Amino acid sequence: MAGSTLASPSVEAPPLARAPASPGRETWRRFRRHRLALASVAVLAVLVGGVLFGGLIWPLAIDDIDFAAQLQGPSWAHPFGTDDLGQDLLARMIYGGRISLAVGFAAMAVASLIGVVVGALAGMSRRMLDPALMWLTDLFLSLPQLPLLLLVIYLFRDSLKAVFGVQGGVFLMIVAVIGGLRWMPVARLVRAQFLTLREKEFVEAARSQGATTGHLVRRHILPNALGPVIVAASIEVSAAIIAESTLSFLGLGFPPDIPTWGRLLFDAKDHLDVAPHWALFPGGAIFLTVLSINFIGDGLRDALDPRRVF
Repeated sequence: MAGSTLASPSVEAPPLARAPASPGRETWRRFRRHRLALASVAVLAVLVGGVLFGGLIWPLAIDDIDFAAQLQGPSWAHPFGTDDLGQDLLARMIYGGRISLAVGFAAMAVASLIGVVVGALAGMSRRMLDPALMWLTDLFLSLPQLPLLLLVIYLFRDSLKAVFGVQGGVFLMIVAVIGGLRWMPVARLVRAQFLTLREKEFVEAARSQGATTGHLVRRHILPNALGPVIVAASIEVSAAIIAESTLSFLGLGFPPDIPTWGRLLFDAKDHLDVAPHWALFPGGAIFLTVLSINFIGDGLRDALDPRRVF
């Protein structure tokens, strides 16, 4: 038709491709889907913040004795009650929580460091070193941990106290003993990761370009094996806190004037019928801490597992 123009069909622009999320943001997205892990982070943050900064809000001394307030229940003057000497349990729990958490995280660091080193050496070895290190790992796994803990503490407690002082010596001894007896699961996990990753294509490509074994471990294998190690390390924190509480409950941990959560439980065992609050609050703190760390470990396992898509 004269004078008519043909309208060209409209061409829609292709939608813009969404930029891929960074590994950190993707891990956080996966982690926050785990509601219990997210709630556990909040609970653990409250506990850690309470023991670190609670002394600024509740500045009572842990050794103030008031015989007129013996074995009192929770009140406005003593929110967590008092012990058999009239000492404020809230102040003692704040002080003791710092030690219990410090032991847990320090022992976790020792166990993770030893486990990563042993597992990496075994995973990269192709000769006799791998069987020897795994034999050593199996040997430590077969040892009864609690009797061995008691034996080592009995043998070396006095000598360490003489060198580092009472509190410092006991702290170093407990951290070294617990960390030295908890590295085996981390070592086996790291070894399994290294055995898998060292045969991957990107490692073979780096090796073909002349990369040394140390470079392969530092730049390619170890960073890709850290996900399961972080999960295992989170579990080791709770295991170390329980171990320290067990030692203190048996009277072999810190001395009586240093009120760790386990020591408070030990002191409360003879007064459960008249002062149950004395054991309830430190026991509840240990329970909440261990439960929170375990749920955080579950959330990290799901977030760091690339096979899980949700």
